[in-house]
Amino acid sequence: MTTTKKPQETTPEINLKDQQYYFSRELSWVEFNYRVLQEAFDPRTPLLERLKFLAIFSANLDEYFMVRIAGLKQQVEAGVSSLTPDGRTPQQQLHQVGDRLHPMVAEQHRHFEKLLRPQLIAYGIQILDYMDLNQEQRTYLQQYFEQEIFPVLTPLAVDPGHPFPYISNRSLNLAVVIKDPETEEEFFARVKVPKVLPRFVPIPEAPRDSSSSHGEGHRKTWTFTPLEQVIAHNLEFLFPGMNILEYHPFRVTRNADIALEEDEADDLLLAIEQEIRKRRVGGSVVRMEVQSDIPLSVREMLREELGLVPHEVYEVEGLLGLVDLMGLMDLPLPELKYPAWNPVTPASFRRLGELPSEPNLEEMEETEDLFALIRSRDLLIHHPYHSFSATVQRFITQAAYDPAVLAIKMTLYRTSGDSPIVNALIAAAENGKQVAVLVELKARFDEENNISWARKLEKVGVHVVYGLVGLKTHTKVAMVVRREADGIRRYAHIGTGNYNPKTARLYTDLGLITCREDVGADLTDLFNYLTGYSRQRSYRSLLVAPVNMRERMTALVQREIDNAKQGKTGRIVLKMNALVDPKMIIKLYEASRAGVQIDLIVRGICCLRPGVPNVSENIRVLSIVGRFLEHSRIFYFYNDGAEEVYIGSADWMPRNLNRRVEAVTPVQDPDLAKDLQEILGIMLADNRQAWELQPDGSYLQRRGKNDAIAQSSQNILMEMALQQG
Repeated sequence: MTTTKKPQETTPEINLKDQQYYFSRELSWVEFNYRVLQEAFDPRTPLLERLKFLAIFSANLDEYFMVRIAGLKQQVEAGVSSLTPDGRTPQQQLHQVGDRLHPMVAEQHRHFEKLLRPQLIAYGIQILDYMDLNQEQRTYLQQYFEQEIFPVLTPLAVDPGHPFPYISNRSLNLAVVIKDPETEEEFFARVKVPKVLPRFVPIPEAPRDSSSSHGEGHRKTWTFTPLEQVIAHNLEFLFPGMNILEYHPFRVTRNADIALEEDEADDLLLAIEQEIRKRRVGGSVVRMEVQSDIPLSVREMLREELGLVPHEVYEVEGLLGLVDLMGLMDLPLPELKYPAWNPVTPASFRRLGELPSEPNLEEMEETEDLFALIRSRDLLIHHPYHSFSATVQRFITQAAYDPAVLAIKMTLYRTSGDSPIVNALIAAAENGKQVAVLVELKARFDEENNISWARKLEKVGVHVVYGLVGLKTHTKVAMVVRREADGIRRYAHIGTGNYNPKTARLYTDLGLITCREDVGADLTDLFNYLTGYSRQRSYRSLLVAPVNMRERMTALVQREIDNAKQGKTGRIVLKMNALVDPKMIIKLYEASRAGVQIDLIVRGICCLRPGVPNVSENIRVLSIVGRFLEHSRIFYFYNDGAEEVYIGSADWMPRNLNRRVEAVTPVQDPDLAKDLQEILGIMLADNRQAWELQPDGSYLQRRGKNDAIAQSSQNILMEMALQQG
């Protein structure tokens, strides 16, 4: 990781702010989601996992429209004409994103209908259209409709006495045209497909004759029919005496971002609750999905009623709402999924033994001391390769029951609905410890869950705060204060991911557990900043946004520039989720022009344009998309051989550096720093899941000479975890 290119002999004057050196944030995100879609297209991906990636692609798009596209539409309506760093107005962004997304969405649906749906049949999984069912199956579904579906449905007429109904966000609906046989008058009605029922209705297997030759070796089959088709073919129950002329499914996406004036909110929790209720109702419609065979008259009537322009209507072939394919992952077919992965308990933790299933203060006195282990060395945790419950969860749980622990302080950004972390904090408060928790109420789409936990924590005496006005607290930190023989000692966990045992099995994240005095002192200052009144401007070790992180990161890059200009090796490797901030991009361009060799592993949005002569020819950008979501952030600087490595919660985006509370920590233990460098090296060598960003904005997937020697970084890291465990 120490190779470098020589600095350019001539460095012509170049305006590094020029829009030609930046990619569009919005289009870059669209290309990231296309890489997700490619996992569904890749025949090397197990079949059910391919369905999962189709569903993830759709879910990502839903959120993108609900937040980003909705925001662009609001800018257009407000007359905003300012340019992004890449030189685009909001109107231009909307049109260019639409131009890219329309064929991409069509490709997604075509791939499912023409390739994946037939392949599923070969494994006994049939998603059959109602018209392809036999009479026995139709009879079953009619009975199912009458008993389970019909009581839930509410048909809504549209006529002069009944205005066009409200269509809820992400709802699947039927537009129904009916005719009164007596008056010959035609009417329009809407029927909502209920979300409380399975989207794909299972049809039981027909009983087998035990004397038949099919009894032995019979393979189980799973047959499903889309719920909207079951409803559509039983509409006569909803409109008795009327003629059903036609029906057409459509799906709507609305603006669902929360707009909150914190300065005017006397009670932040109450204000968030009110905004959540508004979200349930939903803002303006930003997209409608319809099937390609919908008549123009019905399509245009829906479009006009919903207030959409033509390019906001997406016509697709086949089923709408492929996000619901995720439910098929529950089928008991392990051969069609990735091999099961059970996170490993690191050897150092395994020696401690397991905590009691229902710990108490007396039992904890007899438990092997995790805190003694932390005093002996810093610990690095890598999820999902390492177990969350055996490491981070154990750290908080043991602190909750340890008689020597005086206080626990931590931030909660997102956590699971049945959070063992929250339960441990409640136990800590009940055990008489001082517990302070910052619950971020503004964590998008988790606001309601966080409000619930905040109230539960407050009821048992936990000090709950909701963050700082104008800032979102995104950092993932915990501190345990313990009385020991030689005085008070602080133990800390600083991570890149949320305190969530469920996502810890799906996202790659890192965490450092340490009792270093400088880190403990910095976290004390940070929590005082979060919970009280403080203008803390300096930290001993931590890089904290929005206080000193931008300044410190800029200085770390500048040090590599200075070394390269002196003829020394300059080397930077950065792993993050997104690179958007123009000032940090300019700094990386300056480093490249000075001869610093830069590798960027950016999972999602990357606005930096690599490979531009005299600007970024020393910069390479990779994106890795695989079975785990790459969520960890690692920052490596060669520093003339005195290498420094940092981990933390922040990407290089304006919101992370300017409008969020973030924390990044140096990893000072030489062995752990080498472990992080090894992780980076493995990822840079990936030729199975890595995509390389080209100067024109396209991504090329790296491929081994053949699939047998393709090296997936995630597979290698799983193997390493097994060996080390």
